[in-house]
Amino acid sequence: MRMRVWLVLIVIGLAACKAGHNGYLYKVTDATGNREGYVNASHDTVIPLGKYQLCYTDTFKNLAFVLKNNRMVAIDRDERVLFEPFPFDNGPDYANDGYYRILGDNKKIGYADTLGDIKIKPQFGCAFPFENGRAKVSNNCKTVAVDQEHSVWESNQWFYIDKQGKRVK
Repeated sequence: MRMRVWLVLIVIGLAACKAGHNGYLYKVTDATGNREGYVNASHDTVIPLGKYQLCYTDTFKNLAFVLKNNRMVAIDRDERVLFEPFPFDNGPDYANDGYYRILGDNKKIGYADTLGDIKIKPQFGCAFPFENGRAKVSNNCKTVAVDQEHSVWESNQWFYIDKQGKRVK
């Protein structure tokens, strides 16, 4: 009986690993370290080396951040541009509470989910990451340099929004 249980658990585990493993693309870099691309679990090239200037995302499931024509963008598995991520810490913003901060053509900030769907259109001058279902935002703010490398946002009109973009108390 115990052997049968272990056998079932091993088969389920292998099936889960195989199903999850085959759904991902993995970043690869050439020997010079200058060209990057993506391969699948079978090591077949899916996105050739050098197609993008830089690949920020190591493991690509739903979207990846790449540098295309000197512009950081999020792409889907069909390589369609989804949005421009908010730049943070020398790369794209991190997902927080299931949302990335994104930039619109107007350089306003909005939010997209981890599947790449824009959930709150770019409309805020300053916007912090979501935390516990809320994000602190402002339409009237300014960026103030703290030193040569860092800056902060200042506003007297901060408010919070929920994940639908509605004001909350």
